[in-house]
Parts: sequence; C-alpha cells; structure tokens
Amino acid sequence: MLRFDNPDGGVWKQGFDISYHGNEWDKEPLEVFVVPHSHNDPGWLKTFDDYYRDQTQHILNNMLLHLAQDTRLLRNGQLEMATGGWVMPDEANTHYFALIDQLMEGHQWLEANLGVKPTSGWAVDPFGHSPSMAYFLKRAGLASMLIQRVHYAVKKQFATKKTLEFYWRQNWDPASSSDMMCHMMPFYSYDIPHTCGPDPSICCQFDFHRLPGGRISCPWRIPPQPITDHNIRERSLLLLDQYRKKSRLFRTGVLLVPLGDDFRWAESSEWQNQFNNYQRLFTYLNTHSELHVKAQFGTISDYFRALRNRTARTGINLPVLSGDFFTYADRDDHYWSGYYTSRPFYKRLDRLLESHLRAAEILYSLTLAEMRRAEAGGVSGYRGDFPAGEAYQLLIVARRNLGLFQHHDAVTGTSKDWVVMDYGKRLYHSILALKEVLVNSAHWLILKDKAAYRHEPSSAFLQMDEVQPSQDTLPKKTILTVGRASRMLVVYNPVSQKRSAVVSIYVDSPAVRVVSMETGQPIPAQLSAVWAEPTRMSLKAYKLSFIAEVPPLALVLYHLLHAPDKDDSTQRANYTFLARDWQESQSIDTGPFKASRLQGDEANAPLVLANAHIQTWTSPSSGLLEKMKLAGDGLERHVQVRFFWYGTSPNHDKSGAYLFLPDGEAKPYSASLPPQVRVTRGPVFSEITSCFQHFTHTLRLFHVEGLEGHSVELSNLVDIRSEVNRELVMRLVTDVASGDHFYTDLNGFQIQPRRTLAKLPLQANFYPMTTMAYVQDSNSRLTLLTGQSLGVASLKSGNLEVVLDRRLQQDDNRGLGQGVTDNKLTASCFRLLLERRRRQEKEVALVSYPSLISHASSLHLLQPLLSMAVNPASSAASLPLLPSYQPIRKALPCDLHLLNLRTIQNKEGAGPSDQSALILHRKGFDCDVLNTPAHLHCGTTHGELDLDNMFTSLSVHNLQRVTLTLMHPENESGNDAGDSDSRSHHVKLEPMEVRTIQVQIG
Repeated sequence: MLRFDNPDGGVWKQGFDISYHGNEWDKEPLEVFVVPHSHNDPGWLKTFDDYYRDQTQHILNNMLLHLAQDTRLLRNGQLEMATGGWVMPDEANTHYFALIDQLMEGHQWLEANLGVKPTSGWAVDPFGHSPSMAYFLKRAGLASMLIQRVHYAVKKQFATKKTLEFYWRQNWDPASSSDMMCHMMPFYSYDIPHTCGPDPSICCQFDFHRLPGGRISCPWRIPPQPITDHNIRERSLLLLDQYRKKSRLFRTGVLLVPLGDDFRWAESSEWQNQFNNYQRLFTYLNTHSELHVKAQFGTISDYFRALRNRTARTGINLPVLSGDFFTYADRDDHYWSGYYTSRPFYKRLDRLLESHLRAAEILYSLTLAEMRRAEAGGVSGYRGDFPAGEAYQLLIVARRNLGLFQHHDAVTGTSKDWVVMDYGKRLYHSILALKEVLVNSAHWLILKDKAAYRHEPSSAFLQMDEVQPSQDTLPKKTILTVGRASRMLVVYNPVSQKRSAVVSIYVDSPAVRVVSMETGQPIPAQLSAVWAEPTRMSLKAYKLSFIAEVPPLALVLYHLLHAPDKDDSTQRANYTFLARDWQESQSIDTGPFKASRLQGDEANAPLVLANAHIQTWTSPSSGLLEKMKLAGDGLERHVQVRFFWYGTSPNHDKSGAYLFLPDGEAKPYSASLPPQVRVTRGPVFSEITSCFQHFTHTLRLFHVEGLEGHSVELSNLVDIRSEVNRELVMRLVTDVASGDHFYTDLNGFQIQPRRTLAKLPLQANFYPMTTMAYVQDSNSRLTLLTGQSLGVASLKSGNLEVVLDRRLQQDDNRGLGQGVTDNKLTASCFRLLLERRRRQEKEVALVSYPSLISHASSLHLLQPLLSMAVNPASSAASLPLLPSYQPIRKALPCDLHLLNLRTIQNKEGAGPSDQSALILHRKGFDCDVLNTPAHLHCGTTHGELDLDNMFTSLSVHNLQRVTLTLMHPENESGNDAGDSDSRSHHVKLEPMEVRTIQVQIG
C-alpha cells in the first residue's frame, strides 16, 4: 500500500534525489531519443476553429518549411502520427462506443488521406488513464503507448521500483493477449522543464524557445544560453547529467525525452533555435566516446523500437501491471475528481448524440444492404430517390462531432463558456441531422413499394417524437394530434436483443387507444397527465404509455386511434397528493383524472409501490425511497435516497472545473418548505414525484414482465443556478455490508474494484462512473446504472453517492481562468437494481463483472426505443406500409452486443461503399447473481455466432477479420483472432473481446 505522503524531494519536489556512479553505461551506452511534439487542444480556451486559425495552421506550415525540402515526411520517418484518433480523448467520462468510434474515424481518415497507419499511442494530457484505452489501441494494431497524468505518489512509487515502463494487462485477461507496452512519464508535466530530467530549473535552460528576448522565459530565472564553442562542453555535461539521472528511473539504457508543450513550434524562430542548438549538443555528446551516450532526434516509435531491441538483446524483462490510474492528483490534496461531473448537461447531451449515431448507423447500413439485395436480384428502381450520399455525409459529420467532444477538455466540462457552447452546437446540430437519417431510413424500410419512396426534406414522412429547441435546453416531446383517422407510430429497437419496454408519447386527446398493426389487436395502455406545475396539469397534452414488443433491430408499427367511450384498453392513471399544512389551501387541477389527498394517519404511512418483481417503500414526508424488496425470493434491503450539499474549501485553493476541494463532509439538503409529493398509479407504470426547490425527483416502477420491471427508475431534474459554490449530491444509504469496497465501471466496458481509503482526503475517494457503480456483500448486490457520466463514491459501508451538478464561482488554477457558472436545467436518469448473490467470499475479488440483467438494463438507458410518427401532412402519408421490418432472424446471445454496423467510406469518393464494419463485443458477466430472468429473450452460446444465419433475408459476403479500426487484417496485427479461418462466417469471441469484421451485406 502506498503511503500517499508528499515530502519535499529536493529539485524533484514530488520525488527523491537521484544519483549515479558514472560507469553504469560503460557496457551499453545511454541511448537518448529527443522527441519534438506539439500538443494542440481542439478546443479549450479557444474554439476548435479559432485554435486552428490562430495557431495550429502555423505549426503545420512551419513543419513543412523546416523539416525537409522533401515533403514525404511521413514515409521517411521525420513526422509521426501518434495514436491517430480523431482527438486525444478523455479516459474517465467517455463511453467505449465513442472511444472506438473516434479512433476508427481518425484511423480511416489517416489511411485515406495520408496512407498512414499509427503504431504508437501518445496521451500526455488526459486527467488519469483507463486500461480500456490500452486494450482498444492493442486491438487496433498499435504496439505501444505513452501516458503522463498519473498521481504524483504513484509516479514516485513506480520510479522507485523502476516500473515506469511496463506491460499493461487487462485485469480480466488470464494470459497475455492484452499486454500493451506502456511508458509512464515520471515527472510533473509534459512541458520541456519537466522532461529532460528531475531538475526543472536546468531542463528549462534547454528550451531554446525561451532564449532571452523572446515572448516566454523560465520561471526559475535562469535563462537558456545559445550553444557556442565556448560553452558547449559545460552545457552538454549539464544536460547529460539530467539525462543520466532520469535514466536511473528505468530498467534499460534507452531514454525518452519529449521536447514540446501546448501549441509549440508555431514560430519559425522556435524551429531554428531548437534544432540548431540541440544539433550542436548532440554532435558534442556523440563524438565524445568517453561519455557513452548516443543522443538524437526521433519519434515516439523510434524510441519504442529501440526499447524493444534493448530488452530483447539484454534479456531485461518489463513488469506486467493491471488496473487504472484514477483519481489523478498533481500536487498536495488537489484531486481532479471535479471534472467527473462538471457541465453534466453536456455529458448527457453527449450520450444522446451517441445513442442517435449508433441507431442511425445501423438503420442506414441495413437500408443500403436491402437495396443491394434487391438490385442483386434484378429489381430496378428500388432505391427511389433515397438520399444515400447526403445521409452518409451527415453520418460523417456526426461521427466527427461526437469524436471531437471526446477531447479531454470537452466531455470533461473544462473549457471556456463559449467553447462549451461551440461544442454544444455541434452536438445539437448532429442530433438533428441524425434524426433525418433515422426517419429517411425507416421510411424506406417500412414502405411496401420501395420505388414509391420520395425524399421530402420540407415535409418528412416520419417525425421523431422528441424535439430539442436549442443546444442548451432539454428535449421536449412532440404532441401528436390524434383525430378520427388513424395515426401511425413506428417504434425502432436499436439493440440486437428483443425488447419488451414502455413507450411514452404525448397526444392531444385523452380519448386514444393503441392497436398493433401486425395483429390488429389493441395494446394495453395508460393515459397520464402532463404536469405544467406540481399540482396543475397541462390542458394541451396527455402522456400515452404502452408496452411495445419489438424484435432485435426491428421497426414495428402501431395505430393510434380515437377511442370510443366504452374502450377499456387505455386506462387512466390515478393521482394522490400528500397534503401538508401549507399545501392544503392549494387547489389541484387534474382534469379528467381521479385525484385525492392523503391526510391524517394515511399521510404518515409509507408510500408503497409494487410490481411482479419489486416492492418499494418511500417516505411519506419526502417521497424518497426507503426500502426495496425482491418479490421472488424475499431479499430485502434498506435503500434510502438522500440529497446533500458539498461546499468548497475555505482555504486559498478551492473547487473548480477540474478540482473537487470540499469544505468537509456533505451537509444534508434542507429546504424552507417540504416538497410537494405526487403519487401516480396506473397499469403500465406507477411513480412518486417529489418537487423540491432545487430539484424534482421521481421514482418510477414499470408494470412490465420483461426487463424493465426488474429495476427502479430514479430521475432528477436539477436546477442549482441560484447557488454559490455548491455541489448537489444524491446519496444511497443502504444496509449492504460492503465495507470499504465498491465497484465502478471504466468507459462502460469493464468493472474496476475500488477501495475507500480513510487515509486519503474525501475527494480522493471519488471515481468516474460512466455507466454503473455497485456495492455488494455475500448475498446481495445493489447496482446504480446511469444514463450519463458522473462522479461517484462510497464513503461509508453500503453507501453510494453521485454528484449531480456543480456550481463554482472561481477558477481552480489549472489554466481555465474561470469557474463553472453556466449551469442549465439538467436531467439525470438512473436505474436501481437489487440482485441476490450466492457466492460467500472471504476476500474481495480482483475482477468483477455486472450481471446479464445489469448489462441489458444499462442498454435500456443508453439505447432506448425510438418512436417516429407518420406526418399526416406528407404527400406519402397514404402509401401502404409494412406492419414491421425485422432484419435479424433471431436475437443475438445475451452477452453478445452489436456495438455498431458502420458503413465504410468509398475509397474512390466521399460517399458510402458496399462494405460495413460489423463490431461485436462479448460482455463478461457474473454468473453468481441469481435473478437473471427469462424475460431477457435471449440465451448464451459461449461467444459463437453464425453470420450466415444472422439475417432474415440479407446475406453476408466478402468477410474479412480485421483489427478494431480496419487498419490491418487481423492475422497481420499480432492480435489472436481465435478462429482458424479468417474468412469463415462462423465467429467465436472470448469473454470481453471486442472484434471488428469487415463485411458486405446484401
């Protein structure tokens, strides 16, 4: 266990004194690779476009001017594209769909435009590092990677043990297939003062951009000197001393020295000064054989290549390590756990774009595949005027906007206000564009006569049931007009398992019923009020909810019909209000719905909601959850939902966009007036809504036999715009005997066991929660599933707390220069899942997995059913439609997730090709959780899938197993395919494996 202390280490403040004898390199010379680099944020203090205009274009122009007259810089190794993703992504808040998608978009662009295939990863600025990224780079065919922002105490420990170069292995990998060679930079920063050696005051003297008379200087007030014949010996030996000291932290004599910083190499003078002075130093060092050093400029791959050669030749073994590098601290108690939640509105918008992009990619790819199938069968005119090229351009822009937002100053919420707005506009416009792709693709697929398809942008045949007025407002439901004529509703299931889930739409009349187009039978439905205020319903809209049964990847059609008076297929919800002294005089307007007040003894009894699977008890005074019970086996747990405030430290250093520096333990949320509590009971769902001053909290229980009925939905509508230096927290207080252990996911891809350490400050025990966190004991597990990334902690046994929003008036001195005060009305949605376990564990396992039901419930949150209504104003509204479109023969196995079906760009132009990237993920799951229901509508097949029998009418052709981002055939990358025949249509994935298969479907 690390002590996490911070004694003064001398010139290396966070480390220790480094010494050497001088003869360590007599047998093997010190081999130094000085790697010039420039870190260009695609948005932070300026927008992406402004940075390019003001700085980045000048860096690129000077690069072409100074590197060589020969512009083949990539081919001859003078210029390297490291990592090659669309951005250098954050690794805490990002979901693995978006991480892989931005990596694929970058790799495809590089190959198409520059003929480049990256081999090394470079991540100097993400605020902590995830092993998920190492795995995806490995699967993409990269051989090595570099990381920088790691807790200073961890760096010191690694330096002491000489483990700064290691093989990073996934904790679920029983062998070495996931091992990725990794270099951890040892010092405080990636800038030049902190990269040549342990003494920044000396290293700064070798940043020749800071020569006297320039715009920047050394903060240690010892300026660089131009290298001349008079000082070259003294300067060379001074620099070599730093190189030697730094090399003593590693196991080999191969040393990496980055030479760069943010937006460096933008001026011609910098190129000249750095190159000329370093070349003189290298010449001196290399020509004096008694110094036993070989110094040179190089790329990151040059360095890794030399490192591999040296370890192979000398037999030096690098250690193998597993785990992650969160939570990052750069000094003292300054833990970067604030950005896990900063700007939560945009973290939610990120997930909205992600879900729309994945849904649109799959539906668009299926549409083109169906067109190819028909044309291969000799059917002409089948495409109509479907805008395949236009839609593909919208997909490309959406991929790139989603990719851009994965940048480590975007999804993190750590940019200037106007930069955040620029990101938000990009996300927003791509969501609108993807809705176009979705409705156009669905329109073509459900038409009986495909040749009758007409593209009408001004009057689209289908309309999505949600609209978002602007980038900084929440989506709103479209109110559908239901008259005497039938109104058609199309429901799309974007996942590869069958769904039985609740669909809710807004209609303009209470007299509505739902009828299946396929069977002609009415569907049980619930009519509920739409609330304009806590006790006043809207007179313009009603909420219609029904249970849709939708096959995998399918479109299913329903009729919305005017209901006769005696129709009982749609039942109206009943409402109960808890009366308080100050509320009794308030009138309640519930229109056509029955409503009552609870008073006296009734008002003091717990509020109980139940379905066939779960029973909940909530507080009569607050409406907040108190207890849960599983109906099947009687497992019961106290689960109290509570809200708290964190303030910020009274000291000079305070919380900001990056840092969480609280003023002690959280203080209970209290309001001047008790909440207004409204209870809804109906046949499809029941809910309890509590309206507080700063948030509205809803507990919802679905009366569904399927998956949705096995968890409790918790949602919050948060508004803290009136507050000063406060952070709102939702805490689950439970009697699960979890001790000081809990579990959080990494990127929605894998689970990382956590331990709350009392010796660390409170803020150090917060971790990123991308999709879920859970606590467990020997016979139960309680999982909180989230629809957006937030910070989470378990500060006491059985507890989980989530930071919902942060409003902070000051900068936290990490370069942003502002606080976080652009808060919005922000929605957050969760699912709470209680499960029984059967394992009696004496020790905490190093590897953990969600259950199958947890995986599936998370997909419900992140990939919901999408509803589209036929536009009665469209000229095609009367055309005959299919009752459903079902492309998949049967559901994929429960543990096999179709991550994407992504149409590949045509190499001859900007349009779509006839090839697609089929990306599959076999999820690891916990077999010791007992309540996995039959309602998942799928089984498991040990990771096997027969692509020949996957589709209903489509066929798979020209199959090729490739690396994750399509850069290499899989057998050329060093990744083990697991299948003997690379073109076999029978696929087998190992647990946790993500695999890309290039296919032609038609």
